[in-house]
Amino acid sequence: MQKKIPMRKCVGCGEMKEKKEMIRILKTPEDEIILDTTGRANGRGAYICNSSACLTKAIKNKGLERSLKSQIPEEVSDRLKKELS
Repeated sequence: MQKKIPMRKCVGCGEMKEKKEMIRILKTPEDEIILDTTGRANGRGAYICNSSACLTKAIKNKGLERSLKSQIPEEVSDRLKKELS
């Protein structure tokens, strides 16, 4: 029997991809928004493709805000863009 591959949807472009190919953006219980490199940290997560274009799209179309259920301040989105590039 073949093992099931976990799939996630990018909040930027809307494509379904394997979980390990994507980057998880996390809203911690302390309401901090960070890049979750391990994919295991506690909190509400949203996934994006490994490209700054998808991050920009996710911020522009408010997909990231919807997924994380909170407003994203300008400095946080700038920091995420820097960390991604």
